[in-house]
Amino acid sequence: MLLRLSLLFLLMWVVPARADYLAELKQQARQRALATDPMWLNLLHYKRQPVTGAWRSLADDPAFFNAPQGNIDPQAELDATLAAFFSGIEESDKVQNPQCRFVARFRWLQQQLAFDPQRLPQLPCQRYEAWRAAMNPAGLTLVFPSAYLNSPASMYGHTMFRVDAAGQNDSNRLLAYTISYAAVGNSDEGFMFALKGLAGLYPGAFASMPYYLKVAEYNDIENRDVWEYELNLTQPEVERVLQHVWELGPIRFDYYFFDENCAYHLLSLLDVARPSLALTDRFVWYAIPSDTVRAVAETPGLLKRVSYRASNASRIEQRAARLSGQELQLAQQLAIGAASPDAAAPLPPEQRAEVLELADLYLTYLIPREGLTEAEALPRSRKLLLARSQAPAVAIPEVAAPAVRPDQGHFSGRVHVAMGSDDRRAIGELRLRPAYHDLLDPEPGFNRGAQLQFFDLALRQVEGRGLRLQYFTPVDIQSLVPRNSLLGGKSWRVQFGLNQYRGLLQQDEHMVAQVSGGPGLAWDWQSRCMSYAFVDTRLLAGHSLDQGYAAGMGGTVGSLLDVTPAWRVQLQGGSMRFFAGDVQTTSRIELNQRWQWQRNQSLRLEANWRSDAHGERVGILAGWSGYF
Repeated sequence: MLLRLSLLFLLMWVVPARADYLAELKQQARQRALATDPMWLNLLHYKRQPVTGAWRSLADDPAFFNAPQGNIDPQAELDATLAAFFSGIEESDKVQNPQCRFVARFRWLQQQLAFDPQRLPQLPCQRYEAWRAAMNPAGLTLVFPSAYLNSPASMYGHTMFRVDAAGQNDSNRLLAYTISYAAVGNSDEGFMFALKGLAGLYPGAFASMPYYLKVAEYNDIENRDVWEYELNLTQPEVERVLQHVWELGPIRFDYYFFDENCAYHLLSLLDVARPSLALTDRFVWYAIPSDTVRAVAETPGLLKRVSYRASNASRIEQRAARLSGQELQLAQQLAIGAASPDAAAPLPPEQRAEVLELADLYLTYLIPREGLTEAEALPRSRKLLLARSQAPAVAIPEVAAPAVRPDQGHFSGRVHVAMGSDDRRAIGELRLRPAYHDLLDPEPGFNRGAQLQFFDLALRQVEGRGLRLQYFTPVDIQSLVPRNSLLGGKSWRVQFGLNQYRGLLQQDEHMVAQVSGGPGLAWDWQSRCMSYAFVDTRLLAGHSLDQGYAAGMGGTVGSLLDVTPAWRVQLQGGSMRFFAGDVQTTSRIELNQRWQWQRNQSLRLEANWRSDAHGERVGILAGWSGYF
């Protein structure tokens, strides 16, 4: 009985005391306007709405907030968060005290309000501390795997963080952990994955995994070069990132392919580390990974060092370039098991070492593509490595990094203004493309032979006919992969949107919907000239067509020639036979040129000849392109 009375008395004293102290903290927070402090806004991912100006969090999970209206009311969320810190919930395998669940918020508010440890004790956060100890954070590196056109989720690259541990060096860097944000969905759905991502139909979440697994995925399986941007952050800034990532671990965001994507949310972590950076404020409408990397690299004092990690394909290409055709054939035979390593014995020491190392590297390249089992690949690899160890020691040059990094290429947005004539009528044209790169754009910093354009549109003023929409292309992708004896190479392209087209019963062009694409082949000639050929299929639909649709097949051949580093010429021609719907044959020859005179400015000259059932037409346009 006495014990119960003591506990009741203690409770009657403690509860009002906590309420009083909570009221004090809330008052202090309001006096200091902490609810509108950049750090608090960053921790809760609040952004001003474009029209109303009201606050709204990008986080879409109610579990991220302590107040019922916490997603739209920073002050209410701060008050509720302070109250939650007094809950007294003990940590278990399934439950965390709010101090530990929201560790970044607690420790920041603790610094700002100087919590009295007697009135608000800091609780031990064993789960967080164990996770942090495994990370052992000492620095952060922004990792950028280059664009990968064969995956809709990675068509314009990807970004993630590597948590650099204390005492880390080149020999153990692969054992570090990564922090990434990605859509939670099935990327094997192809373009449906990208389309759903455009509409925000996938949830997004943060995840952590060992760096060597990501390198194996990007370098070895997808053959993407990886760039590592080591950041100049203080230890407290690194700790804040880790604390916030812990808060974000189970939280869902709506994933949007263009704006709330991997690149944007990684910038939000840097804004938490150092609010004065305000990196996310630079990307209001869309965030292209290469542009966000550029924003980081060009921020004074933020970049410490840049490293390059070549993909298997890049290493194979550079090593193959140093060997003769006969030596390449031997390396290929060694990799597929058609020849014994003894076949390389007659070669001079340098060539022997190059052939054996290339053979083993090529075998690694073949494993995921040929579906080789460990029982098939391991004996070959052992024989190759044994033969290499018995060969004389020869220094083999490291793979050279490209002269221009991805963050040093042109900006992804482009505006183009041109004038000329078409079918003997004067025209003026304005083109706008938010992202990303086409075959005539300056290539340094981008993948050779890759074209990826989103929401490309053109408005044309035609003499005597007024202003009209010339085309609108939401998606336009071309992948030119040069063939060689080792890597093969399959090219492809796809495009869909609206375009002007002249049907059988029309003297002028009218807007129709279009879907086109097909497979192809490409060949590289001394890295200055690339030739290509495509099999084309096309489907048109629109009320202006006599039959309402037209379906056809044809082909395209062309070449890209770099006359100088600044001057590129494209010559291509093709023919299309529409065999269903509005039946006719169309042909086209184009000569396009681009001259770059600054990184983000260039001039274009485009000339074309077209033929259809109505006869022949000639067009020519000269214009200026600016990148933004």
